[in-house]
Amino acid sequence: MWRNPSHPDRPLHAIVQPPGPALFRAVRDALSGEGPAVLPLAPGQSGSAVAALRPTHVDGVLQSDGTGVPADVAVVIATSGSTGAPKGVLLSATALHASATASLRRLEAAKGERWLCCLPVSHVSGLQVLVRALLSDSEPIIHAGFDPREVLRSGADHVSLVPTQLHRLVELGADLSVFRTILLGGAAARPGLLEQARDLGARVVTTYGMSETCGGCVYDGQPLYNVDLKIGDDGLIRIAGPVLFSGYRFGEPDNGAGPFDGGWFRTSDLGELTGGRLRVLGRADDVINTGGEKVVAAAVVTVLATHPEVAEVAVVGTPDPEWGELVTAVVVPANPDTPPALSQLRAYCRDRLPPHAAPRDLRLVPQLPLLPNGKTDLVRLRAGT
Repeated sequence: MWRNPSHPDRPLHAIVQPPGPALFRAVRDALSGEGPAVLPLAPGQSGSAVAALRPTHVDGVLQSDGTGVPADVAVVIATSGSTGAPKGVLLSATALHASATASLRRLEAAKGERWLCCLPVSHVSGLQVLVRALLSDSEPIIHAGFDPREVLRSGADHVSLVPTQLHRLVELGADLSVFRTILLGGAAARPGLLEQARDLGARVVTTYGMSETCGGCVYDGQPLYNVDLKIGDDGLIRIAGPVLFSGYRFGEPDNGAGPFDGGWFRTSDLGELTGGRLRVLGRADDVINTGGEKVVAAAVVTVLATHPEVAEVAVVGTPDPEWGELVTAVVVPANPDTPPALSQLRAYCRDRLPPHAAPRDLRLVPQLPLLPNGKTDLVRLRAGT
């Protein structure tokens, strides 16, 4: 046992390695209290995260400037905001168990059914696959990366994917009924992807959540057991329940307001509730101010993604002396030999959105840059890289 009654802080061990049995055992022992708290890190992210989050150990080596975590914290997830600066989300074993238990309950997943982990365990989506496996009394199937054919041959009952991964499975035309469940989260699915997957036999359950909620806490628009939702006067989604994080490592990020509003966690996402079902409209920090008008980038993405000459798209605001920000579409053409023109996309948007939401700039790229968790790297796109 790690516990020391004379020292209330719990050691925090950073583990810098791909997912595998050793990392699974470390997570298991952290949750049971038999081992130290863990900070799982992918090799590529270890430098900045170790410097910012100061674990007591890195791969077993004691750090001279490391500090522990509160006794109830089992896992620290390194996550980045829109600035890209690492921050640490403190997750207790109680919150992780509550999340995984509610997930298994909603999915009607049985004991012994196996989970495939092909997402980075350094992100909460991959971590929670391991926690669900623990609570299912089953050994997780762990892949160091994503290979669509290996995923199909895994023999797993349940798998958690991001839309890019599901897209690659759909491209193979594979029989997706081999999985009892495909949990899909991390980003919005492109139009038509869910229908294509379900035509191939998939049982897809869409999820909404974040590191601060121990991952997905809203499935197919409806909150999990014991999770409450509401929309504040500012339009932001608020979440309450036992799945919430304990706080941030070294205090709250300097964003002008704390993350909690009473007992509610204030997300950075705009949303609406209709009949108890949540619809996520987009991130508040993705609102583009152009010529005195506000444009929700996600709404423009939703429209442009349906254009027949667009394979993938992201929308960002770029600085402009006249407009303040330009609505900029970053597009992967469906056919690189005949890419869409800005005039075409503007006309397409004006038929479906207010005139000020139509893009004023277009960048054609061979692919969108992605973060390790499958989300589009908007920081790089805003920087023009």
